[in-house]
Amino acid sequence: MNTPENVLGTEPAFIVNGAGRSFGPGASHTTALEWLRNNRLTAAKEGCGEGECGACAILLAQTDRDGATSWTAVNSCLIPMASLDGQEMVTSEGLGSPEQMHPVQQALASGGGSQCGYCTPGFVCGMASEFYRRDRTPLAQDTQQPTPGERGPNGFDLHSLSGNLCRCTGYRPIRDAAYSLGAPTDDAWARRRDEPAPGYRATDLKRSDGQFVRATTLKQATTLLAENPTAILIAGSTDWGVEVNLRARRAPMVIAVDRIPELDSILLTDTEIEIGAATPLSEIERVLDGRIPLLAQLIPQFASRLIRNRATLGGNLGTGSPIGDSPPALLALEAQIVLTSAERQRVLPLADYFTGYRTTVKEPGELIKSVRIPLPLSNLSAFHKITKRRFDDISSVAVAFSLHIDDEVITKARIGLGGVAATPLRAYATEKMLTGQPWNRDTIKGAAAALGAEGTPMSDHRASSSYRSIMLSSALIKLYTENNLIMEATP
Repeated sequence: MNTPENVLGTEPAFIVNGAGRSFGPGASHTTALEWLRNNRLTAAKEGCGEGECGACAILLAQTDRDGATSWTAVNSCLIPMASLDGQEMVTSEGLGSPEQMHPVQQALASGGGSQCGYCTPGFVCGMASEFYRRDRTPLAQDTQQPTPGERGPNGFDLHSLSGNLCRCTGYRPIRDAAYSLGAPTDDAWARRRDEPAPGYRATDLKRSDGQFVRATTLKQATTLLAENPTAILIAGSTDWGVEVNLRARRAPMVIAVDRIPELDSILLTDTEIEIGAATPLSEIERVLDGRIPLLAQLIPQFASRLIRNRATLGGNLGTGSPIGDSPPALLALEAQIVLTSAERQRVLPLADYFTGYRTTVKEPGELIKSVRIPLPLSNLSAFHKITKRRFDDISSVAVAFSLHIDDEVITKARIGLGGVAATPLRAYATEKMLTGQPWNRDTIKGAAAALGAEGTPMSDHRASSSYRSIMLSSALIKLYTENNLIMEATP
């Protein structure tokens, strides 16, 4: 198998379907999808250009926690091709051929899981990622129906396809194809998992439309940012990719920070958990494994698996959006944000970070290094995301609760809100009303009314201001009711 180092010196180079390829001509903002299609690998399609349909999905060889390779499905329409310098990727053409179909392709074809075929290559890559997941194990033989976690008898997690949309076939034959898959045979892609994934290379690509640079150290990133304070920082590029595709935005310089060790890490101590700003959400979910229950509730509701395989907390906070999913949960967890520049590092409460609509205290030349969550955690938490769809949707209202209840008394209350003001915010008035009060219906009823009055909710195409206020009030009542039902059911 060829390696990127075999191709044209310092120009960005990749392994695509087992063969070494170079970047070649093209703009620095060229997405992976554009590059593939320009190079006659046309199975991946552009359906939405913003990571919602999955028609563009491909597989990337990513390093797992054991130093081996995990085949990870991502949206190629959002990723700058230059950011994949040194990397290995596989498209649906590379998985199989008409003469020798891959087991995933064969299952979809045999089960009637493809009609017009536009979305099928994306489903193939999403399904193949789950097919090759190392810890996928069949359920007990007496389990005939999918579990509440929506896993098939073969252990296939249906949420691995949550970012793939189909408008022709319907999802049952696609689901049945996924649930029919056995264990991988000894094929090239299965064997590839036992080898380390290629390392990311330092990249400096200059074209007429701008410059793309991959920083490999924190010092290099902060120095570049000090010299180019208007540069765009990317890690997963799940937000910037949308700007490039749908709004035709371009930047004189784009700096990738996704492989800087201090930014791609998770540190656990007795007093706090520090999450690097460029750590993908899927990796946070795997490493923490439920250790922070509030994040364990949040992450599965954050976009889709395809997006979470790239998206980061730093990116979600960096946009300053009032409807980002992570800020309410992090506010409820009393998180701190670590900001770093070439001159200094400073740590401040996340509650002090947002200053206005999409504005923050982050100064030119600063980047988000990490998020720190103090320990111990409260003993009752919940994340409520009110949307029009169950998954893969933008919230109309998001509410995160972190309460400590001791002998039926609320000794501490932290509540984070999103979608009800120009910034994410803490519900300070409601927190004060709850603290020191008994955990009973009267307390909750009074505090629910206060919560409904928090923020300055507006009316827009997602919800009216009155609806948002009602959702705030009902969220606290829902928390109380659900917690009591759980307690009553516990022996």
